[in-house]
Amino acid sequence: MHKILFLGKNFKLAVLLLSSLLVISCDSHNDIPLLNMDIEDRLTNSELEEIQNKQLQAHIPNTYYFGFDLRASPQEDAAQYVPFLKYLEDATGYHFKLHFTAKGHSLADELGQNRVQFASMGAISFLQAQTRYGAQSLARGINAKGKAAYQSVFIVRPKSPIRSIKDFKNRKLAFGSRDSTQGHLIPRIMLKENGISLSDLAKYTFTGSHQNCAEAVISHRFDICGLQDQMADDLASQGLVKVIQRSKYYPSSGIVANSLVPVGVRNKVKQALLDFDPLGKDSKSLYHWNQTEMSGGFAESRAVDYDTLRQWAVKFGFLQKNNVKVQLQ
Repeated sequence: MHKILFLGKNFKLAVLLLSSLLVISCDSHNDIPLLNMDIEDRLTNSELEEIQNKQLQAHIPNTYYFGFDLRASPQEDAAQYVPFLKYLEDATGYHFKLHFTAKGHSLADELGQNRVQFASMGAISFLQAQTRYGAQSLARGINAKGKAAYQSVFIVRPKSPIRSIKDFKNRKLAFGSRDSTQGHLIPRIMLKENGISLSDLAKYTFTGSHQNCAEAVISHRFDICGLQDQMADDLASQGLVKVIQRSKYYPSSGIVANSLVPVGVRNKVKQALLDFDPLGKDSKSLYHWNQTEMSGGFAESRAVDYDTLRQWAVKFGFLQKNNVKVQLQ
């Protein structure tokens, strides 16, 4: 049975220890029940420290921890990644354990500090990890359109009077995570290219995930959300939101390894990613993989692919201009 281990001091969603039991006990990945639980029902810091110490002491050789940027809910993301990690185990012979990044902590730092060895990351998280710690991108996700690239969009409610980005002044805008590429950086680029500054808005906030951002608009708490394209299109097809602006295409999310992972291990995992066939032979064991930015599998990734986003990240202060490492090939 595949196990999920949860690490992270001050992890406010430790209640997922219970929901993870539901994830790993189902025979069919497509029938996984997901719970909406009270965020206040969580473990204490001392209890989390005890769990963490036991996990570290019980470390199994050839075991690697896998982190991820939060996209939907922790439960849904976990349900998607568990069978994917099982594929990687079968393809490489290594063991993989899922790691949740605590609220207020950085996945880039956890990767660089070897809390996790591999991670599914958007461009911003990768660039931060590369800049600070020399992390390496192994492969980029291929979306449902066959592109190793994605867009951000702005969404509003279906009956909103907001028709274009020119109508954003004095409106309330929600972003996803502060470190999100599609949920923050690219929407900021879109605003800048259209002459809109944050000071022009009535209010803006960071909701923590794409799903939270969309819900902020649907629930009438905010007027606009900067969202990743696939989730936006899914919601629009249900009549829940309206897409009013799309960005250019930028390099998609991918799988990243830290600099301490041995070259042989990196290469083996990279080959497994490139061989991954979620639309064919590997599809039956997956759960809602078609809803990820990697629904078509993976393609080669190069450091230069991210040059444009790197320049914007420096401009907006996501990265330090004079502290950029070159990725080793």
